[in-house]
Amino acid sequence: MEARPYTIRELFFRHIAQTSPSPLGIEIQRADGVFLYSTDNKRYIDLVSGVSVSNIGHGNQKVIEAVKHQVEKHMHLMVYGEIIQSPQVEHATLLCSKLPDSMQSVYYVNSGSEANEAAIKLAKRHTGRFEIVSCMNSYHGSSHGALSLMSDESFKSSFRPLLPGIRHIRFNNADDLEKITEKTACVIVEPVQAEAGVVIPTEGYLDALRKRCTKTGTLLIFDEIQTGFGRCGKLFAFQKYGVSPDIITLAKALGGGMPLGALAASVELMRDWQSDPALGHITTFGGHPVSCAAALASLKILLNERWIGEVDKKAEHIVSVICRHPLVKEVRAAGLLIAVDLGNEEYARRVLPMLIEEGVLSDWFLFCPTAFRIAPPLCISDAEVEYAIERIIKVLDKLNNL
Repeated sequence: MEARPYTIRELFFRHIAQTSPSPLGIEIQRADGVFLYSTDNKRYIDLVSGVSVSNIGHGNQKVIEAVKHQVEKHMHLMVYGEIIQSPQVEHATLLCSKLPDSMQSVYYVNSGSEANEAAIKLAKRHTGRFEIVSCMNSYHGSSHGALSLMSDESFKSSFRPLLPGIRHIRFNNADDLEKITEKTACVIVEPVQAEAGVVIPTEGYLDALRKRCTKTGTLLIFDEIQTGFGRCGKLFAFQKYGVSPDIITLAKALGGGMPLGALAASVELMRDWQSDPALGHITTFGGHPVSCAAALASLKILLNERWIGEVDKKAEHIVSVICRHPLVKEVRAAGLLIAVDLGNEEYARRVLPMLIEEGVLSDWFLFCPTAFRIAPPLCISDAEVEYAIERIIKVLDKLNNL
């Protein structure tokens, strides 16, 4: 008797490495706008956005056409700064036009982790120092250098030894800024702490951090990998708080759904890649022309649509309704990066599968186990916002009555 062929679901569990003991296991057939559709025709409203990747929504035709057009011309060549390729040049030019004069040079990489790895390398090379300061409960990636920046020992202990010279400060704690000294190469910080459960900077904190870094000759790196490209109500979160870094790292929504990371800094800083040693940071696929074509189309969409200007209004409405529910302890929002904190790990653990049953895709936060995430594509309509709210309240009511 001939054996039946394996299904895609069976092959997924057979050949795709799992990073948790209980993956969602939803088989998605297609995605459009703010909705995902499974193979059994169930519709899910996407409140994760691929972890802040799909800011312009799924299946945007302008991005699809840009990808097709570039594929027909060429795909991979050699990408790290040697061969002139128009998708890179056009995207970098448009991106730099929206950044301060102190950040007019872009280096493309593959991902957010690599962007942060490159940024801390650049800071060490430029300053001649090796000490790095990061914040408690921050997340900057999972590669060895980025992992070293994390404060949570449970994530790090199995992978030691890691980078030496890492010091941690508490976000929003002005006293801890004294730990930044003339020995510190760089401070890397999220302007809004995402995986800590959307922790927003207190008034004056980022300004004080900037002044301390300037005083000690320390480079300030803003990790805007989750907060960038409109997520917080401005193109970049630092613009919301009026404080500019020396280096900004980008990924996630940067590529418009394609894999891409980058760092932007001054031309002077970026010249440090050229000597002692030359090829100070190289990457085979960083700045892939197809990814850059998608990034260019995505950035043009964000600049031309009204979505970013509507972010805060939509977020305020979501917060105003959900915060009134008796199970909700607090709702913290930086634009459409929202943490609904139930104040109870058991409730937060149980709510996610209940949301899935109701057709709502949400997620937890790495360092805030009492909260779940609302981070939809920025193109979400008012009607779709109401749709999401109604289902979330329905699930919270069910949970409250258990």
